Amino acid sequence: MSKGVLITGASSGLGRQLALDYHADGWRVWACGRDEGRLAELAVLGIQTLCFDTRDPAACQGAARQLDGLDLLILNAGSCEYLDELPRFDGALFARVIETNLVATGHCLAALLPQLGKGGRLAIVSSSVTWLPLPRAEAYGASKAALDYLAASLRLDLKASGIGVSLIRPGFIDTPLTARNRFTMPCLMTVAQAASATRRGLARGLHNIHYPNGFICMLRLLGALPTGLWLRLSKGLG
Repeated sequence: MSKGVLITGASSGLGRQLALDYHADGWRVWACGRDEGRLAELAVLGIQTLCFDTRDPAACQGAARQLDGLDLLILNAGSCEYLDELPRFDGALFARVIETNLVATGHCLAALLPQLGKGGRLAIVSSSVTWLPLPRAEAYGASKAALDYLAASLRLDLKASGIGVSLIRPGFIDTPLTARNRFTMPCLMTVAQAASATRRGLARGLHNIHYPNGFICMLRLLGALPTGLWLRLSKGLG
């Protein structure tokens, strides 16, 4: 029997491209998302789809009951909203992003992790933003930094079960989500490039997958600067 992969956030962007690529390689693919119309486009191609909201724990459990085991679980669903008009902190926006990017990941883990057997792999999509604090990214960055820690801790606890954990930290990818950004995005990648890099890393069983390399090196170097220096250099980035 062919290998099975479930991908959340497969309605568009990286998740959609991953679903297409794994399907083309003969995997059994469950593409998950909230956009029934976009999922229907994948279903026409023979990809199995599950339409549900990852923020709803009951919906996650319902999706899990439709599965019969997985080799790879890719938790990719997420959103991005920026905080403006600080020091007036938008608590509702912050809670919304944390719920979508972090709490919903917990709901997916509770429902879907039992579908992974020994030799399976869990992949969590975070972001390269966690290497460097950026203006207006308080909510998005905090949610992704939490995913970094979550993946690192799960890696320790799932080792005995024979389940590997990969943390994916991409740079900027040309998707409908990033199309809303009002700033220049260095080293912007296509979804095809990002999906290819992701799949290569997962096939190698890498614990940490990040790309593009040049952009990541720049972020890590800037992140290593003294805080006072980065405060001066980052002026005007927001």
